[in-house]
Amino acid sequence: MPRAQETVLEIDLRALEHNYRYLRSKSKPTTKFLAVVKAFAYGSDSIRIAQELENLEVDYLAVAYVKEGVQLRNAGIKTPIFVLHPQAANFKELIDFDLEPSIYSFRTLKGFLQKASDQGRTNYPVHLKFNTGLNRLGFKVQDIDSILSCLNGRGELKIASVFSHLAASDDLNEADFTQKQIELFEKIATGIDGKLTYSLFKHLLNTSGIINYPEAQYDMVRSGIGLYGFGNEARIDSELKPIATLKTVISQIHTIAPDETVGYNRAFRSEKQRVTATLPLGHADGIGRQYGNGKTFVTVNGKKAPIIGNVCMDMMMIDITDINCKEGDEIIIFGEEPTAEEFATTANTISYELLTGISQRVNRVFIKE
Repeated sequence: MPRAQETVLEIDLRALEHNYRYLRSKSKPTTKFLAVVKAFAYGSDSIRIAQELENLEVDYLAVAYVKEGVQLRNAGIKTPIFVLHPQAANFKELIDFDLEPSIYSFRTLKGFLQKASDQGRTNYPVHLKFNTGLNRLGFKVQDIDSILSCLNGRGELKIASVFSHLAASDDLNEADFTQKQIELFEKIATGIDGKLTYSLFKHLLNTSGIINYPEAQYDMVRSGIGLYGFGNEARIDSELKPIATLKTVISQIHTIAPDETVGYNRAFRSEKQRVTATLPLGHADGIGRQYGNGKTFVTVNGKKAPIIGNVCMDMMMIDITDINCKEGDEIIIFGEEPTAEEFATTANTISYELLTGISQRVNRVFIKE
């Protein structure tokens, strides 16, 4: 790969394909696959990633909000797009761009039913979200009859699927709780399916669920973080390949005398002569202040260099005292070592937050061959 000459986020599309095929292999050939590309495809680039996943023939793409789905449609994406958290203010746009909403409350059900009626739509596909224990969004099992009553005799909407979301599928210590969620979902799905005159499909599993609970794959599985190279536990991570590598370069090197300080608030004080490097990357790029003051390291010519002092808006400083390097040399913030998960853990957070927080002012470079 070419060495970075500025701050870039390299996206390895070969790794994306590897992750997809690995996760796909854990389900039956007839099971549909939904790929989650919300939040700029976990910080990668939603359009480019969606295009690649469409070429890989995923069955569905998922976004959080209508605006994200509209961007994909405007880029020419034809694959069905599932909107996980639509807002009533965007229902007309959702319909105009042929997006499929998650309906998770009576407010969204009645509001979308009215909008579909106003638009003269019939059999518009919707997906019913049920709460089985995550307690975030969703109807409850006792709502089934009322939901069907709202739709009875109305032709505007058609239930395409019923689904729920597991709360702790990555934690095998919570297997009993997960099993109760699966059992409740089975009750919900059976209760709805048995009262319809047409068929729908069912889905429950997220990335960790695909690995740990394959018996509950139903008709479709969903993966977000797994596609980007992380599986929430070491044994899954070892099978996946992180698709994103954040690189930058050394802007300037300084020799720091004993008792000199570095950065805002003089947060780092040198107890001896040290050599530091300044990098053109800061909290405006997604590397927050929580990573500074020796908590986290970056990689310089294969060696670890701690981030020292407070991370600035557009810059950070690292200690390179014992590392042979020069201005213009490439720096690895995260990628293979440290991984985004390892980097994030130093600040008591997770890879999801780190990846999705990389600013869009950071240039994305795509690698496929």
